[in-house]
Amino acid sequence: MSIPASVTADAGAGVPPSGLVPTAGGPEGRAPHRWRAAVRRFLRHPAGLTGLALTLLVVVAGLLAEVLSPGDPFRTVGDPLLSPSGAHLMGTDNLGRDVFGAVVHGARTSMIVVLGVSAIASVIGLSVGVVAGYRGGWIDDLLMRITELFQSVPRFFLVLLIVALFGAGLDNLIYVLAFTSWPTLARVSRAEVLSVRDRDYVEAARSIGATDRRIVLRHVLPNVLPTAMVVIALTGSRIILLEASLSFLGLGDPSVMSWGYLVSNAQRFLRVAWWMSVFPGLAIAVAVLGINLMSDALNDVLAAYSKADLRRRHKRRRRGWLRRRPRPVLAGA
Repeated sequence: MSIPASVTADAGAGVPPSGLVPTAGGPEGRAPHRWRAAVRRFLRHPAGLTGLALTLLVVVAGLLAEVLSPGDPFRTVGDPLLSPSGAHLMGTDNLGRDVFGAVVHGARTSMIVVLGVSAIASVIGLSVGVVAGYRGGWIDDLLMRITELFQSVPRFFLVLLIVALFGAGLDNLIYVLAFTSWPTLARVSRAEVLSVRDRDYVEAARSIGATDRRIVLRHVLPNVLPTAMVVIALTGSRIILLEASLSFLGLGDPSVMSWGYLVSNAQRFLRVAWWMSVFPGLAIAVAVLGINLMSDALNDVLAAYSKADLRRRHKRRRRGWLRRRPRPVLAGA
């Protein structure tokens, strides 16, 4: 995965990468205004608005699964292989189970997996990246070698091996995916910290006696989080695909409904029951597309704010140079 444009746009510049957090000497009241402006800019972004709508559709379906389709999604509700109709919006499968109910309950499963994996991977990735970038030295070398070790192992086959050895429960799946999803976030966070730790507002905080903990929490971490949000969003879309792939291969939790399981079960009936594969496949596509569109829009917003802050910084420097420039002495004065 390529590092978001907001990182490269700020390399070597004297501005925070996100463009949303003011420096130590700047007015603190501008930060909430900038965040509100960033949200408005994101909502005006066509891709961001579309991605937000698609993601909310999946989230609402997962939250209201028991309302939209109460009961056990594995139960038989009608005759096998019924085509979509008013009674069964997405038809039934080969065992007479309602496909619509299975899809919305699969949305809940995917949402639980994505939230669990993203939370654990975010804590590990941000902790490793911030500590490695801020401390430097042998700590940086050690943490980055561990990160590279995790990245060097083929992720999908490692997940297959661990799930096959320790079982296919939903909790095991979340832990395995989380412990293989943090390296990219760690490397991006470290790159952001390296570009922030020696800037003027961080040095100013050190000069007044601020502790390392305060500097990290108040000045470094807020500038890392916006870029980390883009990486976390992209990780979420990959988690959906990985979870569906494992369920497709029969390595998912057999006690919960999953989109991958539905697609796998539909293979034998592609010619006689197209709806069994189309609707779960559309659900996966909508979820992944929504998250990717949101991450792209967020990256565009952050890059735009970084460029705007860079232009403001250059203007301030130019005005300061003009004020300090000595005036020419007129002859005979």
